[in-house]
Amino acid sequence: MTNPSSLVFSGIAPHPPIMVPEVGRESIAGVMHSIDAMAELTKRLIDSGSETVVLISPHAPLEADSFVAYEGPEVYGDFSNFNAPQTRFAVRVDEELLSAIKRAAADKDYDVSILPEHDLDHGTAVPLYFLLQNGWQGRVVTLGYSFLSNDDHLRFGSCIKSAVDQVGRRVAFIASGDLSHRLKPQAPAGYNPDAHVFDEEVVEALRANSPQRIVGIDHNLRRLAGECGYRSMLVAIGAISDLPWSCEVLNYEAPFGVGYLVAQLTNLPGRSENVEIDLPVLARRAVETFVRSGDILDPHGETQGLLGERAPCFVSLKTLSGELRGCIGTIEPAKDTLAEEIVANAISAANNDPRFEPVSEDELTNLRYSVDVLFPSEPTSMEELDPCIFGVIVEDESGSRRGLLLPDIPGIQDAKQQVEIAARKAGIAHGEPIRLWRFKVERFREQDLQG
Repeated sequence: MTNPSSLVFSGIAPHPPIMVPEVGRESIAGVMHSIDAMAELTKRLIDSGSETVVLISPHAPLEADSFVAYEGPEVYGDFSNFNAPQTRFAVRVDEELLSAIKRAAADKDYDVSILPEHDLDHGTAVPLYFLLQNGWQGRVVTLGYSFLSNDDHLRFGSCIKSAVDQVGRRVAFIASGDLSHRLKPQAPAGYNPDAHVFDEEVVEALRANSPQRIVGIDHNLRRLAGECGYRSMLVAIGAISDLPWSCEVLNYEAPFGVGYLVAQLTNLPGRSENVEIDLPVLARRAVETFVRSGDILDPHGETQGLLGERAPCFVSLKTLSGELRGCIGTIEPAKDTLAEEIVANAISAANNDPRFEPVSEDELTNLRYSVDVLFPSEPTSMEELDPCIFGVIVEDESGSRRGLLLPDIPGIQDAKQQVEIAARKAGIAHGEPIRLWRFKVERFREQDLQG
């Protein structure tokens, strides 16, 4: 199975021109950590295999009710407005992807206005400068946002995701933006003693691998912070809302009273046909090691690509004849990496599934393994469920009892049956009020083994 999404990497990049050595000169000493973090962000983007970068900036010319895009076939950046006219670059536009974004946006009643030939704003130029300086080569789609609502920016992000999947090549998304501009008395937008709270909430949301919390940050807090990156982040969150979060704060600093954040939101490198073998084989190794010796496999050498992400999963064990022998999983990630999650859940599936006796050593050659990696869940209704496509989580009104059923399970004919089984697993009686969530999975199956 290949990666179901072509949007394989997403990050947040600051854009102060002072970071550009030809502009900042001796002042770059104050932002060296951000410069180094941009090098690391670029390395991860390159490793993801992204052929195109979609970048959205808060400083592109604004339209009241339309998103904007810089026109191709090339876009040009220079820093002549910052006394460095000799520092310039040109990048080709991915015109096919830009056209697909316009169509996907139009399907949701959003306009994307094309900017005539125009030098890139610094919110676009600075991140692109660092991508190019650090070895990335490819095409771009450079966008700007609008005065539309926060929800509109989230939905526009989902339009970008749809367009990327339609085009079908690997794409990275970069949200350009600085955080609060009011962190010190000498800050460019003045000082507010509470401005730091905005930056702290953003940084903590990412460190908790919960970027959705950014969506709920109070409007008044954003306003007093004088930020310029919030809507960029909303578009990024909308673009990857159905992908596994893999958030990491690479650097945060505020040497001049403005918050500069470099962060990763998602990273799906290495999702190739080979990984279909790697995940179930890791589950097998974990079970066989534990059953034979009682040792817990250390997977730290198995953390490349998808295995290095943080994501929940279910591990299933079946006999070669297809009978279930154990299945245990997590709805939210409990470990730092998917590799560790697989090891823990595989051992639990073999030893702690209350429906079965623990797996014995004699059985090991008669088992095959599958791993389901869960995508984030979303509230749903019975009408929106399809048991062939979506798994379901059923919860009682108090939130104290939850039952889960994976998608595409033999014998499940319709959503009603799927919900009834999940509710029964949770101990929820027929007729009790319930809440429903749905989710997708990426399933990795081990080839049949004949011992």
